[in-house]
Amino acid sequence: MSASATPVALGAARPGLFGFTRAQAVGFLLMLAAIVVLPHVLYPIFLMRILTAALFACAFNLMIGYVGLLSFGHAAFYGMGAYVCAWTLKFWHLDAAAAILLGGLTGGLLGLALGYLAIRRSGIYFAMITLALAQMVYFFCLEAPFTGGEDGIQQVPRGTAFGIFPLHQDMAMYWLVAGIFIAGFLLIHRVIHSPFGQVLKAIRENEPRATSLGYRTMHYKLIAFVISTFLSGIAGATTSVVFGIATLDGVTSARSGDVVLTTLVGGLGTVFGPVVGAIVTTSMENYLAQFGSWVTVTQGAVFVVCVLAFRRGIVGEIAAKLRLSL
Repeated sequence: MSASATPVALGAARPGLFGFTRAQAVGFLLMLAAIVVLPHVLYPIFLMRILTAALFACAFNLMIGYVGLLSFGHAAFYGMGAYVCAWTLKFWHLDAAAAILLGGLTGGLLGLALGYLAIRRSGIYFAMITLALAQMVYFFCLEAPFTGGEDGIQQVPRGTAFGIFPLHQDMAMYWLVAGIFIAGFLLIHRVIHSPFGQVLKAIRENEPRATSLGYRTMHYKLIAFVISTFLSGIAGATTSVVFGIATLDGVTSARSGDVVLTTLVGGLGTVFGPVVGAIVTTSMENYLAQFGSWVTVTQGAVFVVCVLAFRRGIVGEIAAKLRLSL
């Protein structure tokens, strides 16, 4: 049977422009259309929450979905990026774009330091080490003078982007957040579809075999970890600009748990899974808030249903049913 006659031909098509398969290109165009249209229908602040959560989940998915390493400490990089960005904006009056980039670099450098310690282990040992290191970062943020302790850094001005675009209006801020998300999404997509990304997948599937082929797997994992933490810092920094505040909430273990659930609901190891997961979880937080203390129980019930009905995540199940690469 010819390849064109098989049911997997669409999903297995050779990557085209920017490394997208046909199915992925359609999904990306639909996502772009939603980003352009939805701010005229929904509240921009709500959409910015989704975009920052999606970027954080995409960064986390790079590690768990394509390297096979579960991190319970990604909130450390998200939160430190938020703190550094907020502090430089408020006290140094730095340009917003530069402050966000500085927050990302903070996440990346912290990831390099902590990843060097954690990446030597795998499985549950790696997860526990990242959790322990993240708790150390949490207590540092609790005690450090520049973080404001339990009060955090409040009344952070948005300022301007690139020195010419004022961000006081929500729509102006929205387009900056959308641009950052799209850039981060394309970076991750390019990484996982590059020769470097293929090595990461080989490490995920069989690390001893990848080592026997001559690859320095520790170096590959550390580079992937730094890319992931850099984008996590960007997500945290962007969130602090949007809401004008950076608090301990960004470095708690609950934040790390949220990104794990977001990625699981959307689909591990899929390009669009973290985006869909962010839409689901953020919408639940927003629209179920009226239930008060019952919101956690309701969220738990929904997550249980998702896990039972969508073993591979929402996008993972759809991709498996349609035999597409999403």
